[in-house]
Order: sequence, then structure tokens, then C-alpha cells
Amino acid sequence: MWKEENNKLARTFEFKDFQEAFAFMCRVAFLAESQGHHPNWSNVYNKVTIELTTHDAGNTITEKDRKLAKAIDQI
Repeated sequence: MWKEENNKLARTFEFKDFQEAFAFMCRVAFLAESQGHHPNWSNVYNKVTIELTTHDAGNTITEKDRKLAKAIDQI
């Protein structure tokens, strides 16, 4: 589940291995680019942590973040 904390939507995804985590990141990258809204994220081995916030709205959660989070969940 996504958590709202510090004006960000945050979630950590866990995969079988690094290759699956990286493939997920590639899919998210194309999705984010198509929406023109890009995540802050990190990857350590099989875990991908994503934080969504809208920088041009003063670093707060907006509908852009909720829309991208929903789309990421569908991957």
C-alpha cells in the first residue's frame, strides 16, 4: 500500500531478484514519461522504493501523484 508521509506518496515493492526489480523500473519509467510525471526512487537488489510528490505544486501530493501511483499498481 502507498503511505502518505512528509507530503509524499511512498511505497516499497519487493521482487524475486534484481532482474525483476529492474524490469519493473523500466516499465514504470515508460509510464512516468507518458504521464510527464517522474518519481523519486531507489533500488537495492530486489527492492524498489518510490516516492511521488509534485514539485511544481510546492512538493505536495496532488492528483498527478495519485494517478501515477494507481497506474504503477496496475503493472
